[in-house]
Amino acid sequence: MKLIRTSTVPQSLDILLKGQLKFLSENFNVIGISSKGKSLTEVNKREGIKTVAVYMERGISPFKDLIALFKLYYVFKKENPLVIHSITPKAGLLTMLAGKMAGVPIRMHTFTGLIFPTRTGVMQKLLIKMDQLLCWAATNIYPEGNGVKNDLMSFKITSKPLKVLANGNVNGIDLDFFSKEHFSTEHLLDLKEELGIQSNDFVFIFVGRLVGDKGINELVEAFSKLKTQNSKLLLVGPLETELDPLKSETLKEIETNPNIISVGFQKDVRPYFAISNALVFPSYREGFPNVVMQAGAMELPSIVSDINGCNEIIVDGENGTIIPVKNSDAVLQAMQCLIEDNDYYSKLKGNARPMIQSRYEQSVVWNALLEEYNSLISKLAN
Repeated sequence: MKLIRTSTVPQSLDILLKGQLKFLSENFNVIGISSKGKSLTEVNKREGIKTVAVYMERGISPFKDLIALFKLYYVFKKENPLVIHSITPKAGLLTMLAGKMAGVPIRMHTFTGLIFPTRTGVMQKLLIKMDQLLCWAATNIYPEGNGVKNDLMSFKITSKPLKVLANGNVNGIDLDFFSKEHFSTEHLLDLKEELGIQSNDFVFIFVGRLVGDKGINELVEAFSKLKTQNSKLLLVGPLETELDPLKSETLKEIETNPNIISVGFQKDVRPYFAISNALVFPSYREGFPNVVMQAGAMELPSIVSDINGCNEIIVDGENGTIIPVKNSDAVLQAMQCLIEDNDYYSKLKGNARPMIQSRYEQSVVWNALLEEYNSLISKLAN
């Protein structure tokens, strides 16, 4: 039986579904589709599945979107899959429409994050219509977490059933992989020395794209106002200048502040977690952020904004601190608290990994997804 998984960019298949596609290939003939890129080649090699490149624009581009739609339709007619399952917004819309046109019987989409709640005016109405069209074309819809589910219901995106699989995340967390035990003390000391981090520094880390809606402007502003000098801000991720670029004053602060260390994209983020004390993730919107789970597995408490996913992974005062969205003063206060209140910090740190382990172990998520596929196929047969 053929199963096709799609995402807009190959990094989503590569990072968000790491290991899952190989697991599913034990039961299905799995094909991965996304835009062309090195990550798609990596998926092909690591997961041992067939991959097909179909360029999909992340932004709205009617002409390019129409081309991608018909290319997907052609692939679906040629491969004749029983199930197609998309993640990410643009891939979801195009995959569900092309799948319906091609007569694919089971058309599944997972909403990993919603854009429209943070938009206003005409753009919000357009994005809502696009998601409504996506849901119309899909046979089954899965929000990544209860926060996403509630938003889909509140904005009346669809009247179809909304099912959250496992505890919400699309892939769970590989606790064996995300563990400090993989790194020797010597390795971590060498990395700290390379980055100019002193032994008594309190290191805050952000992992993700350096763009506005990840809260980087607020994070950098807050860090620049920290009272203590024994702190570092470690930024791990690519600087994107086209979609949602950072403010000029933020870029200048990153460049000139000696306590802000930006290392760009890193294929393996674990060593950077291992030399850090806490994750700061003041994003404006998420579905169910892997980075917060990864940080927790690496024994880091997190400061997160009160948004979907983040407020499901983090329990305020237990394994992290939840703060208001777009509030640099709240970021500053939360960072200062972790530095100054040792008892509070120790409590959060002690709870970080156990709370992730109890809810998001990877095999739980994978088996729940496999069970869902088999259930839908069984109903189709009957």
